[in-house]
Amino acid sequence: MAKLTGGGFTNLPPDKPALRAKLDRSHAAFARSDTEDAVDDLFVLILENAETGEVRGTCQIFTRVGQKWPFYSYRIGTVTKHSQELKRTFRAEILSLVNDLEGCSEVGGLFLHPGERAGGLGLLLARSRYMFIAQHRARFADRILAELRGVIDEAGGSPFWDGVAGRFFGMNFQQADEFNATHGNQFIADLMPKHPVYTAMLPESARSVIGLPHPSGRAAMRMLENEGFAYESYIDIFDGGPTMTARTGQVKTVREAQSATIAAIGSGGEPALVATGTLSEFRSALAQVGQADGGVVIDPVCAATLGLAIGDPILWVAR
Repeated sequence: MAKLTGGGFTNLPPDKPALRAKLDRSHAAFARSDTEDAVDDLFVLILENAETGEVRGTCQIFTRVGQKWPFYSYRIGTVTKHSQELKRTFRAEILSLVNDLEGCSEVGGLFLHPGERAGGLGLLLARSRYMFIAQHRARFADRILAELRGVIDEAGGSPFWDGVAGRFFGMNFQQADEFNATHGNQFIADLMPKHPVYTAMLPESARSVIGLPHPSGRAAMRMLENEGFAYESYIDIFDGGPTMTARTGQVKTVREAQSATIAAIGSGGEPALVATGTLSEFRSALAQVGQADGGVVIDPVCAATLGLAIGDPILWVAR
């Protein structure tokens, strides 16, 4: 799946040692019971076809970014100057390198196998992250972000990188992206000029993609907006893609998730997302959930998939 992303997908690099390191880090996070030490954890969730055992998608959650390496963003701002002699006011858009989002939680790495992009599986992947957060709220920050991949051209290059950072690094976008995915972005701090960049001085090819998601990420952006995320003028330093932010407690799925007890297993109900278990026992699946005396009724397929029985506690949210 990492080879199918098309580049610019830092959280899912087509590099076996890097992926193995991610899984090792995630394994350690799932095994950690003490929330005091859970400040730099990564949780990797996997979408599995329960019938075949095939992995069909993946997504990731970071408890707090910027704890080992600084977390950089460009913030789009404005500088206003007035000339009394000319009787004119000039406003210039600038990009400032900032660490404003350091300490936030992050959802990312959402990738669904191209052969599975139907039937609500992307929604299951995306919202399962928020169900996990709701189950483990103390581990996550009060603010949460999501970085969307920016515009990548047909050759796999980034117009934004070529117009901004690429001028200072002596490497193309693919090389920088691969290095970032496997070694972190400290090299940005070492080499990137710290002064603001005036967008008027950038080539049109770079200016035109600032804050725009990759065409394949538009659906993901809509899902984020539906959850309450907003674009607040922060962009990715590599490809200029938008960074979306929200208050964690106000994310729709986190806010609306309900705890319940299974009172019956049967047909009927409305489409919903069900989650059970904590840490390494966490599982989530699409379901049909209805109200019943003393709890809820869920459909037999979901109950079998998640190994649920009458009397078991669940977390659920309407689809």
